[in-house]
Amino acid sequence: MSRLDTVMARWLRQDVQGMHAYAVQDSTGMIKLDAMENPFRLPLALQQALGERLGAVAINRYPGARIDTLREALARHAGLPEGCALMLGNGSDELISLLAMACDVPGATIVAPVPGFVMYQMSAQLQGLKFVGVPLSADFELDEAAMLAALEEHQPALLYIAYPNNPTANLFDDRIVERLIEAAPGLVIIDEAYQPFASRSYIDRLARHEHVLLMRTMSKFGLAGVRIGYMMGAARLITQIDKVRPPYNVSVLNAEAALFALEHADEFARQAAVLREERARLIEALKALPGVTPFPSEANMVLVRVPDADRAFAGLKQRGVLVKNVSRMHPLLAACLRLTVGTPDENQRLIAALRESL
Repeated sequence: MSRLDTVMARWLRQDVQGMHAYAVQDSTGMIKLDAMENPFRLPLALQQALGERLGAVAINRYPGARIDTLREALARHAGLPEGCALMLGNGSDELISLLAMACDVPGATIVAPVPGFVMYQMSAQLQGLKFVGVPLSADFELDEAAMLAALEEHQPALLYIAYPNNPTANLFDDRIVERLIEAAPGLVIIDEAYQPFASRSYIDRLARHEHVLLMRTMSKFGLAGVRIGYMMGAARLITQIDKVRPPYNVSVLNAEAALFALEHADEFARQAAVLREERARLIEALKALPGVTPFPSEANMVLVRVPDADRAFAGLKQRGVLVKNVSRMHPLLAACLRLTVGTPDENQRLIAALRESL
C-alpha cells in the first residue's frame, strides 16, 4: 500500500470515498439538451456592453457594496414580501449545502419527495445528516399520506418541495403542499429553480409561514455559467442561516453580470416565452412518435417515457444530441429520458434523431 493509500484510508471519510461524484456529461460537439440550460446567447450588442461593464470591475478588491446592490435588485425583481430578507449563494447548490450545515443538530433528518433533485440527498450525506426520500405517486404527485407519515416519524429539520420538480417537471398540488407546510416540524424549502417557466409561484404566499424559505437560481433565468442562487424568507431566519455562508462567496464578476442581466430582464423574459412556446410544440411532436409518452411540464424540460431508454439515449448521442438518461435514478422513472427544451432548430433535430433512434 502506498503512502497516499494509507493517508486516504486513515483520514478521508469512508462514506465520501464510497459516494459517486455528481456526473457532468461531456457535451463537446453535441446539441446540449441534458442540463436545463437556457440555449440562447445574449444578443451581440448586449455581449459587447457586458464585456465593457465587466472590464471596469475592480477585480483587485474583494466583493463589497455591489453584492448588497445585487441583493436589493433581486429582492425587487422577485417581489420580496415585507418582513422578509434575501441571501445569496454560489448557485442554489451552495444554499442547499449551507442549509444542511446550519441545521446539523444531533439526529437531524432531511425529507424530500423522490425522484427529486439529487443535491438534497447529497448535502445530507456530506453533512452527516439522515436523508429520507418519500416516493411520489405513479403520476408524479406528492403522496400526501406517506409524506405526512414521514414528517411524523422522522421530525425532519428540513423538508424540500421542488416547485416545479426535477426531473418530473410538474407542479405539485397546492392543497397538499399547504398541508405539508402546516404539518412540518422544521423548515420547509420551496425550490423554485424553474420559476421562469412555471404558471405559479409561491412568492405571494411566502409571508404566511415564517418557517418557509423560498429558493431560486439565476441559472434557469439564463445565467447558468454565472452561478447565482438566492433564498428568501423571514428576516430573522435568513439572518441566522446567513452566518454559515462563507465571506465573499459571490464574485464581483458574477455579481456584475447578474446585475446587468436584471437590467435587461425583458430580453430574458422574451427568451423564456419562446422556450415555453417551444415546450408546447416539443410535447406535441413527442406525442406523435410511436411508443413515446411525454409528461406534462411546467419547466424547461420534458420527461418522456420511451420503449428502451438506453437504446434511445445511445441513438441520440450517436446522432449528436445529448440528453439525460434518468431511467435508473428511481423505479418510477423506468424507461425515461429527460429532455431540455432547446431552440426551435435544436428541438426539430432532437425529434428527428429520436424518431431514428426508437
